[in-house]
Amino acid sequence: MDGLQRRVIQEDMVQYKLFLIQKDGSASQQTEEHLTRLVEEILAKVASLLIQYIWQHQSFNLKFHPEKGGVPAHIGGSTQFGDNVEDEWFVVYLLQQITEAFPELIARVEDNDGEFLLIEAADYLPKWLSPDTSENRVFLYRGELHILPCPSKSSPVGVSKDVAPSVTQAIVLLSTHPGACRASPKICSALRKRLEGYPEKIKAGLHRAHCFIPSGIAMVLAQRPDLVAPAVSAFYLRDPVDLQACRSFKTFPPNTRVLTSVTFTRCLYAQLQQQQFTPDRRSGFILPPHSHPQYKSHELGMKLAHGFEILCSKCRLPSSEPDAPVSCNPQWKGFMDSLKSNDYFREELEGSAHYRELTRSAENFFKQSVASKSGALSPGEEVLQLLHSCGPINLEELKKQESQLPQEDSDSWLDITTQDLERILQERSGGRADVGSQNSTSTKQWKQSVGGAEERRKETEDEKEEEAGYSLVAVSQGMKNFLNAMSSHEGAELPWSSSTQPFSFEPDSMANALDRLLGSKEEELDSDDLDDDDDDDEEDSDEEEEEEKEGHTEMNGTETLDGLRKYMDEMDQELMSTNIGQSFNLTNYNKAGSDNGSPHPSASVHGAEREETEEEIQPLDVDLNLVTNLLESLSCQSGLAGPASNLLQSLGIHLPPNSDPS
Repeated sequence: MDGLQRRVIQEDMVQYKLFLIQKDGSASQQTEEHLTRLVEEILAKVASLLIQYIWQHQSFNLKFHPEKGGVPAHIGGSTQFGDNVEDEWFVVYLLQQITEAFPELIARVEDNDGEFLLIEAADYLPKWLSPDTSENRVFLYRGELHILPCPSKSSPVGVSKDVAPSVTQAIVLLSTHPGACRASPKICSALRKRLEGYPEKIKAGLHRAHCFIPSGIAMVLAQRPDLVAPAVSAFYLRDPVDLQACRSFKTFPPNTRVLTSVTFTRCLYAQLQQQQFTPDRRSGFILPPHSHPQYKSHELGMKLAHGFEILCSKCRLPSSEPDAPVSCNPQWKGFMDSLKSNDYFREELEGSAHYRELTRSAENFFKQSVASKSGALSPGEEVLQLLHSCGPINLEELKKQESQLPQEDSDSWLDITTQDLERILQERSGGRADVGSQNSTSTKQWKQSVGGAEERRKETEDEKEEEAGYSLVAVSQGMKNFLNAMSSHEGAELPWSSSTQPFSFEPDSMANALDRLLGSKEEELDSDDLDDDDDDDEEDSDEEEEEEKEGHTEMNGTETLDGLRKYMDEMDQELMSTNIGQSFNLTNYNKAGSDNGSPHPSASVHGAEREETEEEIQPLDVDLNLVTNLLESLSCQSGLAGPASNLLQSLGIHLPPNSDPS
């Protein structure tokens, strides 16, 4: 019931809260004043990061939230990230930096999946931690991930997994026992790896492209580069009603187009570039032939212009009264002082061109984030207001700047090879039991390298297997580990290891393990392990009959086992008259022991077609049958995802692709 009562967060949205550690019984009014002042200090601290960032839908925002429903007063916000999941992780990076710079704050972040920070480190979580037991347990404090533990014999600190602590209890426990609540090094390492590259990743995630766009759009983007995001989204999510406004282009006439450099995020550029769209003939947009050297610039500009026209068609020009300058806002002076103390201007001389540019960016950020009101303008209204305030546009001046544009970025990152995809997946898997390689080997070679137990001992086969860079023994052993692993009602637990050590195989220990698992040859428990000698079978049968007569003194478990053995003997005798045995690979131990030059045991498939006078029950080579069937299943998948590849991947076993055209 607790899970049903939790507040549902909108899809593709991240929600974050910053709680203040109360060291004394501060009044609620003092707490509100402190938190409100912290909002300004925090935004000034991260302003240098936020100003250069282009958000997909919503920007990072903070405001004061009073105490409600058992949640203490805090500052927080929510950001809808849409298709760009990097926005969500950039928020996590910001919270990490904020809690490190402001040690009196504790951050909590979640999305519609819940504690997505734990999902990133799912391989290293303690057994007791699950979505049902993680409520109000995961926090960011002093730049590190903290998880409220369960009490144990070694440490009584914590909260029972059957109890969901309140936020107030969690804050008190975390502030008094930060060392005991800190997440394990492996969990922290997984989070750091996901955040690796920031803040440099901000610029690496941008893409500059040349576009032929109407001069009005060029002027808007020169002042507000972040408005490219709602324009791309408007085009990307267009419908037939939206395109009706693009027949005439009243706001951005096509005859004023100029070539300019536009900065996108990689996500926005991919959304715009990959869309196939033909403009309406009445719109005035005529594209050059595909062979034209600037065709891509014309196409991108056309799509971007449609997005801006759709935005403005849904809005009206706001009040013509000019806004009061930001210098009139009492918060502006304190905000500027915080920017200077955080080295925002990077020792630029006051009054220089770069200093004025940084000041203009800070003013825009201040209007949107610090001094924003509940009735903020929509993106379309902001575009219309900027067009109205910028005055007449000097088209000739814009055309002169075309020759001075910076070089556009290559979009080769849009194309990804199979090797690149394999490398990315390998990096994301965290190096789980890397027993595979990228070397190509045919399925036929795989089957030949499997062979039987005798040929696997030969040095030549060992050398081939070592050169191939993978071990087929790992396939059968991995499957056995999976089948023998004890799982709970929550599902199967995969027995792979996250270590990067290569798989090592010791024949003696493997044989001993199989003997313990399947039973020794003297204690056959399965029809697959019966001895080949008919006399021994008859003796065993006689002994079973005598034991069955004296079964009153035997345990019920032994009687059940003997009955099962007899039942399986009868099944084997009945199946010998069918062709089912032809589908399995058998091992003839008699021939293997007397004739070392005998054919490969895999050739004993044809041994199932015995003469009626020779009714020996040959044991199965379980490993050979398992690997053979898996390889045949992989071959039928033709390189696509399927049951066999998914199972092996989840076990951490990577086999090379099949390069045999036959």
